[in-house]
Amino acid sequence: MAKIIGLTGGIGSGKTTVAHYFHELGVPVYIADSEAKRITDSPEIKAAIIEAFGQTILDEGRINREKLAAIVFNNPENLALLNGIIHPAVRKDFANWIELHKGAPIVIKETAILFESGSDSDCDAIITVTAPIETRIQRVMERDKTTRESIIKRIENQWTDQMRTSKSDYVIDNVEITKTKQQVREILKKLHNF
Repeated sequence: MAKIIGLTGGIGSGKTTVAHYFHELGVPVYIADSEAKRITDSPEIKAAIIEAFGQTILDEGRINREKLAAIVFNNPENLALLNGIIHPAVRKDFANWIELHKGAPIVIKETAILFESGSDSDCDAIITVTAPIETRIQRVMERDKTTRESIIKRIENQWTDQMRTSKSDYVIDNVEITKTKQQVREILKKLHNF
């Protein structure tokens, strides 16, 4: 059975970029956020979300993620309700994915809310990706074409780097690409030996 390595970090830390580096080195990678988006579009999950939050979240029959985010990110109860719909489906999907990759020595599960969702308990080791807060804000502003204020709100809804790193086996400081790739290679060596 493959060792499950959790890969997490705050918004804009570059965890998906780090996940791609691991993938380039031959490690199977499950990107939970991408898979959650795909799962959200499945008829069963989509219906449950519409039932919970109403028709106002739809645009031309599709869930408008920005409208949904506006409802859940400032309301812990709504966020918990949404997570209660999506997380079990992602967990099941990940279990199926693991079955497909059981021959691999290690696999990476990349998710922003590894600790918040309780998924850390399924992991053999955990890597947290960090970056300075201003770097993170700039990255997300460029990537999502969104406001600084909305990013700060999202950061405030996540665990802090200190909270994540205190529960992690490895930390990658993702500021400069060459150094980040070197850290990935070093951690991968250690993971193959534990």
